[in-house]
Amino acid sequence: MFSRPLLRFVPNGTKINFMRGRFMGLATSAVLSIASVILFLHPGLTLGLDFRGGIVVEVRTQGPADFGQVRAALATQHVEAAGVQSFGAPDDVLIRLDAPPASSADHEARTQALVDSVRHAVATLPGAQVLRADAVGASVSAELFRDGMLALGISLLMILGYIWFRFEWEFAVSAVITLILDLTKTVGFLVITHFEFDLVMVAAILTILGYSTNDKVVVYDRVRENLRKYRTMPLAELIDLSINETLSRTLGTSTTVFLAALPLALFGASLSSFAWVMLFGIVVGTSSSIFIAAPILLLLGEKRLRRDSRPPR
Repeated sequence: MFSRPLLRFVPNGTKINFMRGRFMGLATSAVLSIASVILFLHPGLTLGLDFRGGIVVEVRTQGPADFGQVRAALATQHVEAAGVQSFGAPDDVLIRLDAPPASSADHEARTQALVDSVRHAVATLPGAQVLRADAVGASVSAELFRDGMLALGISLLMILGYIWFRFEWEFAVSAVITLILDLTKTVGFLVITHFEFDLVMVAAILTILGYSTNDKVVVYDRVRENLRKYRTMPLAELIDLSINETLSRTLGTSTTVFLAALPLALFGASLSSFAWVMLFGIVVGTSSSIFIAAPILLLLGEKRLRRDSRPPR
């Protein structure tokens, strides 16, 4: 019935000279990544319960939450909250408490007493109810943080090995460098937005790395095919050709994933921060495949990838 696609992101046969702006793209990426590292050092990430330790109680109130009223109710129970904030819907409240020292002999009993006090305080609010109460000790949070960082490091090494095995080393190195730049920008985004860095965010970053890697492999596959097909074409022109040939697929896939994650970001309540980080990662990962990974590949492989493909004299 439909002989042509109903929606085409880019026309066929585009001839955009992406490599002409390669130095601008690399410079912009470097500036953003350096700024993100500075933000990471100060003021730093907002560590979540998983990595910071403490007690988190999720409360749903009757109607839009009145934070002053919530704090007053906690004060009647002699509970000093480290933070009372909104999350998700207007009637959802997140109460954070510093956990008792793990070294104390009655640590578990004191922790449970704090949770019970919060429950009693919430019970004094009309129509309010406790949805969830979690406590994580300092030793557990340190172990979770170490394991999360280890997972990120192992994922980068596995990506390096996979692309190196499938392509030449120039492809692998350019991909990993680009992924590290994507990762630093994501960290900067987390600092600016004050989204809590917890295990959910580690999962979001791992998902972004996987998506970004897949996006770059699509371009790399076309570059490798064109290296065999156009043996005398300069590498810069060949990379431009490869990006243009895969541009419709790249933008189509990115737009589909973006639109799928957008409702979760807007209406996903407790998972909205995860979705917003995903949306940011999709934009960064897609743009970096074109403006970062490809220029780095050109710089690393301009001589070697064309070493055996020079035109005969």
